[in-house]
Amino acid sequence: MTHASSDRALTSARAIASDLAALASLAADPDRAWLQSLAKGAAGIALLHIERAYAGLAGWDTAHAWLKTATGGDITAADHAGLFFGAPAVAFALHAADGPGRYTRALVTLDTHIAALAHRRVSQAQARIDRKTLPALAEFDLIYGLTGIGAYLLRHAPGGDALEQILRYLVRLTEPLRADGETTPGWWTGHDPSFTSSPAFAGGHGNLGLAHGIAGPLALLALAQRHGAVVDGHADAIGQICAWLDTWRQEGDRGPWWPQWITRDELRTRRPVQPGPLRPSWCYGTPGLARAQQLAGIATGDTARQHTAEHALACCLSDPAQLSQITDASLCHGWAGLFQTAWRAARDARSPEITACLPHPTDRLIQHARPDLAEGTGLLEGRAGLALALHTAASTTPPASGWDACLLIG
Repeated sequence: MTHASSDRALTSARAIASDLAALASLAADPDRAWLQSLAKGAAGIALLHIERAYAGLAGWDTAHAWLKTATGGDITAADHAGLFFGAPAVAFALHAADGPGRYTRALVTLDTHIAALAHRRVSQAQARIDRKTLPALAEFDLIYGLTGIGAYLLRHAPGGDALEQILRYLVRLTEPLRADGETTPGWWTGHDPSFTSSPAFAGGHGNLGLAHGIAGPLALLALAQRHGAVVDGHADAIGQICAWLDTWRQEGDRGPWWPQWITRDELRTRRPVQPGPLRPSWCYGTPGLARAQQLAGIATGDTARQHTAEHALACCLSDPAQLSQITDASLCHGWAGLFQTAWRAARDARSPEITACLPHPTDRLIQHARPDLAEGTGLLEGRAGLALALHTAASTTPPASGWDACLLIG
């Protein structure tokens, strides 16, 4: 990146951060869901100000103000809590700022509740498998499910029993399941991608995405193996998921791609209806899927898989037809997420192919760094996430706060 581009990225990030800082005094919102949300609310916004404080671009006062807002009142550790909402979300933000041990007492309490939450939800999931019924996406996905809780534990309690139980559950999730007279992957869900029932998904679906699908468990299993957190059947589970993704990999004119999901009819015919690659995003599409498989290749020493994943991402980054489908600047499904995922992948890549493709999406990220191209103020779809990606674009080092660990890309 040129010096001028770096300055533009930092200028845009500073403007966004200044706007959000001004909201801190207004954030005493009675909506507790917003305050303890990493995706849309105060916990996620705090990450931006924490990263800026670490970088020496701002003081810590604003970061602490947002963390105080996020922790005001009751924080839920009920069964619907996950990485992006409730106790794990707030604890993730507190840990990001806890260098001097400032929040140790609060984190001890939160981590006790998070471990109990993990054990409780694993027990429920294991019982569901014993009944031989299909899971919901929210049981295992990154946003709502055990993969997200596992991502938190891998970073902050990697040697604990709670993470071990989640990894054991994910291994079992990869075992085939026979339900309704047919054998499906263990992660096949009985509902549609919107978590509801619809005629187009009468037989449920197999979701491939990183945010809600099987790429999330794959990334967690791979990262856990890289960090030495391994359970029985760990490598076999990674292999099962990778083999399934291989089955559905399509070879297009502009490189490999994967469908977003598979319906029951497509499972029977072994042919996806999706005609080509859709929006290249972190949550769905080639970037997130390629990064998860790159991590799997690295973790298992499978250099062929790593090469295929990196080549797919490089082809995506250089394909105008795919890039033209991006319509916003967000982390979830816009320029910020594409850039952050590619930037992380480039650092681990065996060849310079991805790095060579990075200037274009970086420039597009900076060009689209306008508040009106981000929905709201939050991390996943709002201005906080956009500003954090801009900080990465202006830097040569990974985020000091480790904020993008919640995306399972590094």
